[in-house]
Amino acid sequence: MEQMELKYGCNPHQKPARIYVEEGRLPVTILGGRPGYINFLDAFNAWQLVSELKRATNLPAAASFKHVSPAGAAVGLPLDEVLRSIYFIDPSLEMTPLSCAYARARGADRMSSFGDLCALSDVCDTATAQLLRQEVSDGVIAPGYEPEALELLRTKRGGAYNIIQIDEGYRPSPLEKRDVFGVTFEQGCNGQVIDENLLCNIPTRNRHLDESDKRNLLIALITLKYTQSNSVCYVKDGQVIGVGAGQQSRIHCTRLAGGKADHWWLRQHPGMLSLEFLPGIRRADRDNAIDEMVSEDDPAVLEDGNWQELFSTRPVQLTSEHKRDWFAKLQGVALGSDAFFPFGDNIVRAYRSGVRCIVQPGGSIRDDHVIGKCDQYGIVMAMSGVRLFHH
Repeated sequence: MEQMELKYGCNPHQKPARIYVEEGRLPVTILGGRPGYINFLDAFNAWQLVSELKRATNLPAAASFKHVSPAGAAVGLPLDEVLRSIYFIDPSLEMTPLSCAYARARGADRMSSFGDLCALSDVCDTATAQLLRQEVSDGVIAPGYEPEALELLRTKRGGAYNIIQIDEGYRPSPLEKRDVFGVTFEQGCNGQVIDENLLCNIPTRNRHLDESDKRNLLIALITLKYTQSNSVCYVKDGQVIGVGAGQQSRIHCTRLAGGKADHWWLRQHPGMLSLEFLPGIRRADRDNAIDEMVSEDDPAVLEDGNWQELFSTRPVQLTSEHKRDWFAKLQGVALGSDAFFPFGDNIVRAYRSGVRCIVQPGGSIRDDHVIGKCDQYGIVMAMSGVRLFHH
């Protein structure tokens, strides 16, 4: 048996704590910092997600995890100037496919990604390390690190940044176990393959899925496979833009994830892109201010005495009409659900956030009603027949 002692478990009073394997060797090497119990839960879930994304899309992938669910996940498609702006990427930085994947994963929901653990499908290159070094993050897991990238990361947080190298050839036992209340649970690992075969059963009138749609739907399903259930995921242009995780009600998942997708889109509104922040404002303060401005009708950040602490000139508030006009331009969003939609209200809410294609298991007694709602809005819906609960 090989083991690694941890500082503590989920909370400081939960001692002792460790990770171990009963046979063979641990698949990780610590190159910096001292990862904790929750760090490893995030790292192992996130690593599985990005590995599967790469296999499914043949593109580098990255994920940003917090509390054992992804705040964002993406593949390495190029970034346009607007996305570079809202993700705070220096215009002079030369991006690689892997760094684009990380920027998309970390930038989708910057509020939730604050203090995340990042997973990379490929060897961490210097461009990605430069982005990682700028963000508030607890650690990173990757199959390797370029020497210059490792040197950069080892300077983060005074050398305390958690840098984990994973053996990409490691395969777990086909059975997984956990103890709850002194009782051991055992089940087969979730080895369900996520591929285009899950997108063949399309009961809606609109049956057209282009290659981009298919990729987005696969990204949604793979992300859901490693998201605490119940869960719903919105994806656009190769990146997750909203995750609703751990909700008891399916519609609450859809609303939560849709709200995050809406925030991501509103951050690209010309009024948000033209904000004049004071020099030296921290990234987290910018994120908080922008999130408040796109979230509330009367954001406190615009009150006298508040806006002067952040902006050189008072920003123009986005009205309901501004937002409505901007949302009308959001198209091409894909949505996945880890279990069936019991009611058509999920479809109505998804359509408001630009969703035009959906994948869900099906199997509800109200499938006909859900299909009818998709037909009403011209949405393509595939029924995968596969539930993806994760706990």
